[in-house]
Amino acid sequence: MSSTSTMHAVYAYGSDLTALTDETLPRPTPGPGEVLVAVRAAAITAGELAWPDTWPVIPAHDVSGVVAALGPHVVDLRVGDEVYGLIGFDRNGAAAEYVTVLATDLAIKPATIDHVGAASLPLGGLTAWQALIDHAHLEKDQHVLIHGGAGGVGAYAVQLAVHHGARVTATASAADAEFVAGLGAGLVIDYTGRFEEQVTDVDIVIDTVGGDTMTRSWPVLRPGGVLIGVADPPQETAAAAHGARGVYFVVEPNMHELIELAQLVDAAVLRPVVGRVFPLADTAAAFKAQRDSHIRGKVVLEVAAA
Repeated sequence: MSSTSTMHAVYAYGSDLTALTDETLPRPTPGPGEVLVAVRAAAITAGELAWPDTWPVIPAHDVSGVVAALGPHVVDLRVGDEVYGLIGFDRNGAAAEYVTVLATDLAIKPATIDHVGAASLPLGGLTAWQALIDHAHLEKDQHVLIHGGAGGVGAYAVQLAVHHGARVTATASAADAEFVAGLGAGLVIDYTGRFEEQVTDVDIVIDTVGGDTMTRSWPVLRPGGVLIGVADPPQETAAAAHGARGVYFVVEPNMHELIELAQLVDAAVLRPVVGRVFPLADTAAAFKAQRDSHIRGKVVLEVAAA
């Protein structure tokens, strides 16, 4: 760890992996409504180095750690609390020893898992929850098709859909078929094949892939069904042509949903999906592995020992 007034952080000066640098910076001070989190683990997300409009930025918006200081007007958290959450995309991320986070974007970490597991959960878990519950309005016994069932969002979507009583079909690689079936999917289809020839009468499609996969998904929906896109926006004309609804959204931090997810983890209903773990100093290698390798779940940076 660095001195009491500074910290190590990884700055990105562009979307190229060579633009990631390890720097020593002043430790941030939490403002009103914020807490300072001593980061224990952070997770990276596919494509996030292409998100910023301005540089430099600190990447990794999934965080798990310990509350180190409170800003003014924070009443629901205490110094020493173990917390996890999703940092807003308009803020610096958690590839650092410390980060300031809005208290309303955090919740108490699930007690039954470590910080690495907790860091794998917020973005993927919240995206899956918001897709299924907030936007698709999932009901028991509905048929849900989830594309990318082994991925950072899909693996949580499979588990949450099963927990809510849905019949789940998922696409995945042949190598991941057994893993996705173990998450609860009743049918796992090789994504290299023609899934549209093997599944029909779907109530909800959760599409984490986009492109041709989305185009081929419309015919499998029943009339009145819904396609939720988290990679590409569904075309309104395609939705109308198939008598369906198309929804695109960007995940938002949500303390109450984080609390729900933590309770499901502690009840052994939802399990974290950690792909690979890298030290903070190897952030560039972590992004490269995430980009170039077929990894189940999330790639996590272990920032400090718990």
